[in-house]
Amino acid sequence: MNLNDTPDEIRPAATDAGLTIAGRTYASRLLVGTGKYRDFDETRAAVDASGTEIVTVTIRRVNIGQHANEPSLLDAVPPDRFTILPNTGGCFNAKDAVYTLQLARELLGGHPLCKLEVLGDDKTLFPNMPETLKAAEALVRDGFEVMVYCSDDPIQARILEDIGCVAVMPLASLIGSGMGILNPWNLSLIIEQARVPVIVDAGVGTASDAAIAMELGCDGVLMNTAIAHAREPVRMARAMRLAVQGGREAFLAGRMPRRFAASPSSPMAGRIA
Repeated sequence: MNLNDTPDEIRPAATDAGLTIAGRTYASRLLVGTGKYRDFDETRAAVDASGTEIVTVTIRRVNIGQHANEPSLLDAVPPDRFTILPNTGGCFNAKDAVYTLQLARELLGGHPLCKLEVLGDDKTLFPNMPETLKAAEALVRDGFEVMVYCSDDPIQARILEDIGCVAVMPLASLIGSGMGILNPWNLSLIIEQARVPVIVDAGVGTASDAAIAMELGCDGVLMNTAIAHAREPVRMARAMRLAVQGGREAFLAGRMPRRFAASPSSPMAGRIA
């Protein structure tokens, strides 16, 4: 071998510039929700262990200042350290979702980045896509930077991107189900066509689910219940951080081809008889 040649196995890996959303780049590709924890102390400990820089807040369920006499989540996850991502969990129509995010923008001093989530019913928590599209159009017109929870339908994802959403967030499986990625083929179709970040949202149950999402080529993973309802939330948060990092590294490295026959680790040609 010529010493100037570099074999595949020692070529430097592709570099990872980070997750860029609406012009801002984050080192972590893990986004973490702040609901369902025992208290704000556990929330902060899990958030710190996850290494996340973006935390989601359900405005209809968590106080960030709208209730002056109650403890505020922002004391545990201060906006000067974390990007606060207000979301519309619990909204079932476009009107309520738009109003909720307008309220959040006032409470957060004009902060435009948000997560849109319009649910179809309170049993499946599946996205109501007609109302989601309507709300997305209104919010983009109003100057919001919209990250949007959606079905794993590549056509719907493309429409949301064309509307002007800054990230599409297809579900892996039902919110809070922990069932993992049920349809990797649809996710792959969305990833293949997307020009904005694709972030898996909902259904992750354990670290291997997060790793699979990243190995598929997703730009990030958002989760809440998988950490908050683990037996040890802080330890699970660390596991998720490592899984997202490992999955991303595997994606950048490029997996070996799948074969229908065995391939020995040591070459058979030239062996000593």
